[in-house]
Amino acid sequence: MEHNSTFPIKQNELDMLRDEATSYLKSVQWEQGQRAKNKENNGHKDESILLYLSRANNGSNAVDVTSVSKTILALKKRLLPESVAIPLHLNHTLYAVQEGIALGIWIKDSYYDASGLSSLSERKSVLDSSGKREYESKMHTATAFMLFAIAYNILHNLRTYASDDLSVMKNKFAGIPEVSLMSPLKGIACNLFYYDKYLNHPDIIKSDKDVIDFTVVYFEALIDEIQLRKSTLEYTETITDRTYKLENSDFAISGWDNVFAGAAKSVEFNKIQFEQIVGNRDAKHFARRLTERMLSYDFTAKKNPFQELGGFMPVFMGYGIPGTGKSMLIAAIATRLKEHCDNLDIPFLFHPMPDTLISTFQGGSAEKMVEWMKPLQDPSKLIFAPIDDAENNLQERTAQGVSAGVKEVIGVFLRYTEGAYAVNYGNSSIGLFTNLPEMLDKAVISRVQGRFKIDGARTEHDFLDQDHLWWRKLDDTMPDFVNMQGPENYSYLQNQGLAKNLGEILNVTDKPTEERVFEVYEKIEKNFNTNQHLFYANLYKEIQKIFPFFSSRDVRNIQSAVSLRLTDFDLEEDWFENPEIYFKKDYDTKFSMLQELMRANMKGLDFSEIRRQEVVRYLDNVATIADTDFKRKVDARVNQMNIELEARKQFDKEN
Repeated sequence: MEHNSTFPIKQNELDMLRDEATSYLKSVQWEQGQRAKNKENNGHKDESILLYLSRANNGSNAVDVTSVSKTILALKKRLLPESVAIPLHLNHTLYAVQEGIALGIWIKDSYYDASGLSSLSERKSVLDSSGKREYESKMHTATAFMLFAIAYNILHNLRTYASDDLSVMKNKFAGIPEVSLMSPLKGIACNLFYYDKYLNHPDIIKSDKDVIDFTVVYFEALIDEIQLRKSTLEYTETITDRTYKLENSDFAISGWDNVFAGAAKSVEFNKIQFEQIVGNRDAKHFARRLTERMLSYDFTAKKNPFQELGGFMPVFMGYGIPGTGKSMLIAAIATRLKEHCDNLDIPFLFHPMPDTLISTFQGGSAEKMVEWMKPLQDPSKLIFAPIDDAENNLQERTAQGVSAGVKEVIGVFLRYTEGAYAVNYGNSSIGLFTNLPEMLDKAVISRVQGRFKIDGARTEHDFLDQDHLWWRKLDDTMPDFVNMQGPENYSYLQNQGLAKNLGEILNVTDKPTEERVFEVYEKIEKNFNTNQHLFYANLYKEIQKIFPFFSSRDVRNIQSAVSLRLTDFDLEEDWFENPEIYFKKDYDTKFSMLQELMRANMKGLDFSEIRRQEVVRYLDNVATIADTDFKRKVDARVNQMNIELEARKQFDKEN
């Protein structure tokens, strides 16, 4: 189901529908269904409100005329008796609802034409029974899609004005008693009827800000109601195959996709500085580069100059043995990004994958995963999306006993990281963190464009510092209690700073360390020099014979690793202190400033040498990951055999 074509929603066409939208706000008529009337007997969480909604017609069967615009005026009198003009929040809400309805009508008209419902309507009187069925079915779908578009557009326009925490309002809200999909007119009338009843309830609206908050909660609920019903709708292909984009706006509607589902609010995290992490030079360096690159994103142009230079990684991976600081590193990246974003006045979203993603319901995991991945396509903020213990949700699909949920999650991940759905503006990055990279799905691993080891403390100084971070707390509270001698020529934490560039960190090995890769490397080196292009072409061809899963994607990953090295330079210190110099400049200026830095940086680099180093690093990595899996299975088997032998011995002894 690819969204393949985009249709513009033209502002002048919307202007023509505004009067119709206003007339619905002035008055609609709705007769409550029997079930909605009887809701009071269900012993629901808030009987008073449901009772109130069910008696909305004062118990009579008379058709009630509802006027949202009158209600808003009455609210103004009740909440702000002093004010002359309609206050901002009320005005804003009324305008957003009117706009939403106009847009919904436009979407409905478009569906009428695309699905053939227009011509069915014209021939309505002469339709046979199957024609009538098709007509009714398309009517339902048109109404559902119209209501979805109305709610979606209202949320788009009001979400940023609503309170951050809507839980109080959600607790007061008792749901929408009924949703009518009979016809567009009935759909709007029924929906505005209950919206209006809620607004008239004194416990729901206590201040003018509540009107915005309630409207967001109500229309979020409407979207949920439509999503529940969408599986029963037919003739939806002209909905799911296209995207409608509102001109001069960043609003777009793509099938039933809901970008706001669980709309990402930043998750809390512990603040950690890089200096508090011992060892992990490679990881800290990578994390620092990642933050500098993300901060270079241009909100006006909606692109990142580092993407053009080839130094941006939408997906990266940090791997290492347990206990080496993965969670600390995630927090440190988030801390650094958040501090810079606050300083530069940039919205930042820390968006870790929830632990509860895999669902036991068929299709449930895919929906949750889409919900999690959707916010990553929001171009209006910087987004860091870590997946901790990635092997749990993205484990090799062919392994035995892998749940259907994991397969669904991987399917969505692959679709959103490459392919028709993948949108990357250069403002978001997904980080996979794992102790067991060999357990990750091969296709997932091949999406990874930057990788680094998280290996914890490695040197004498690392271990000194790790202990120092622990005992210095005792030292602060009870001086002289830690009566031990310190090192002579080392001041604590001096080695935990950040490296200048990757070259400082890499213990550049001349040859691959992995046996099979080493053999192939030696063999090719007899025929070609490492500064010849043919050397690599032949190397890759031979590697493929040993590791059949090695593909063009891997070659692309090697290319991006080389690009990362070429863009491996520091942004100037004063750019951070005075954002006007660089961060606040327009895209083209930023791009040319970075090109300057890149040229200066490349003077000390030898392209063919960097290429060789990165190829060796990558191939060693591939081999290690491939081997570890096999080795782990062998070890487990050997262990099992030893246990069996030991058990036999004991058994023989006892008998």
